[in-house]
Amino acid sequence: MINANFIKKLLKARISITSNCLIIISNIYFGTILNLSFWRYILNQVDITNINIYIFVISLVFFIFLPLYLFFNLTVWPYIAKPLIITLLLISSCTNYFMYRFGVLIDADMIRNAFETNTGEALSLVNPNVVIWIMITGIIPSVLLLLTDISYLPIKKELKERSRAIIVSIIVLLCLIGISYKHYMSFGRNNRHLRKAMNTVNYTYSTFRYFQKKALAGREFLKLDENAELTEIEDPYPTVLVIVVGETARSKNFSLDGYNRKTNPLLEKQDILYFHDVHACGTSTAISVPCMFSHMGRDNFNVNDAKYTENLLDLLKTSGYDILWLENDGGCKGVCDRVKTIDMVETKHPKYCYGSYCHDEVLLEPFEEALKNIKGNTVIVLHTMGSHGPTYYNRYPENFKIFSPTCDTANIQKCTKEEIVNTYDNTIVYTDYVISSIIDIMKKFPDIESGMIYISDHGESLGENNIYLHGFPYKIAPAEQREVPMVIWMSENMKKYDYIDYQCMKSQGRINTYEHDHLFHSILALMEVKTKMYDSKYDMFKPCRLRPLPF
Repeated sequence: MINANFIKKLLKARISITSNCLIIISNIYFGTILNLSFWRYILNQVDITNINIYIFVISLVFFIFLPLYLFFNLTVWPYIAKPLIITLLLISSCTNYFMYRFGVLIDADMIRNAFETNTGEALSLVNPNVVIWIMITGIIPSVLLLLTDISYLPIKKELKERSRAIIVSIIVLLCLIGISYKHYMSFGRNNRHLRKAMNTVNYTYSTFRYFQKKALAGREFLKLDENAELTEIEDPYPTVLVIVVGETARSKNFSLDGYNRKTNPLLEKQDILYFHDVHACGTSTAISVPCMFSHMGRDNFNVNDAKYTENLLDLLKTSGYDILWLENDGGCKGVCDRVKTIDMVETKHPKYCYGSYCHDEVLLEPFEEALKNIKGNTVIVLHTMGSHGPTYYNRYPENFKIFSPTCDTANIQKCTKEEIVNTYDNTIVYTDYVISSIIDIMKKFPDIESGMIYISDHGESLGENNIYLHGFPYKIAPAEQREVPMVIWMSENMKKYDYIDYQCMKSQGRINTYEHDHLFHSILALMEVKTKMYDSKYDMFKPCRLRPLPF
């Protein structure tokens, strides 16, 4: 057992090194151990076929170490070196783990996810492997540095030595670029995201960009159209549209989309519209959810602008619709800030909630209760937990463990590909049950003109090309993270009074490509809201409308 005297002796024990030695050690450690993901990426991406490419790969080693060497030469000074390096050690250890284990890249959107992740989501990522990894690669080196005395040369000599080191490093870098210029240009052009895999560079730059964007967003709140109005076609029933926002569901694993497993056994029996080629506007919840309710469209979307701009729900509310948001996925990312919202986790439902999360069935009771109390035209949003990883096994009850063996841990790298896919597919089967149950509840109210749109916020990688989870930069994100399922159901009342040719829509869903961009304009049209924000070219119902809109 460790006693107090041992601790005192440990604290008194001192290691002494020169500033130059610290620079070299830090350089090597950050360039190798804390950049494992980068080197794995290089090994996977570069095919060495001739001597020139071999030289290029060797030059990459210097291309990593020399900038780090320059950085430490500029920053290792009294009163600065220890706190700075310890901070970088701890952060780099964490980012190194998630990049290496999950194959993710660090950019401004990933930094946003980190800042906007709630406690429950963060804790789901913590497991013994994370703790051990950070302890060995981050905490222990930090403690050693803390117990180390750093000796410096007299200031003039120190400056002279640093200047010489910096100049030599720059010359060597320029020579390497000259020798392998063509390969650097080609490799850089085809791998523009490479800096997002370079640990310390990625999160420092991305954090700067994140706060830079936030600073630029501090401006007056923008209203879209204060004159938006409901222009109903004759209709004896109140209209209720239910928007079900899925989480991390990818179309590839929907049997409705051709997947070879029966993951949608209940929806296949419903009279639904399924859209086979739908692309999300982001690869993370923090981007996709506000984007799908925004008028901006993916190409022009800015998440900071969105926070200071009205969205689809605001326009519907302005036109006279009652809005209700039922939340079960850790937050609406600002979309529901100005409408009535109920957080399911806070209900602590004894049957469906387990501390920081609830199974999606928790949404069904308040949803049915809301339908019983409808007083007028209403839009209800159900934000589901869906297939949120890496704890896929927590997303469904035991009786939905259809495919096995499963991966019952957050540390999915310990599981086989089969176990991961089985567990994920079970979440899709449960999602199928929840969506079908929503439709069945709506069928109980024949005196309502009702409809439902289900669409996932983004997809998920399950180990393809050694990539897991989601959040990859959109331009290089695999199809698994970008392609999402979309399901629409309409009551007979909605088909009749909105003059929608259902069979026509089924055909359109099979042959056309759709984006999250279509939601904003299609829902405005379906809800018969007259507004200057409506753009008919994004109205997916337009080709199958039997009667023109009254505006």
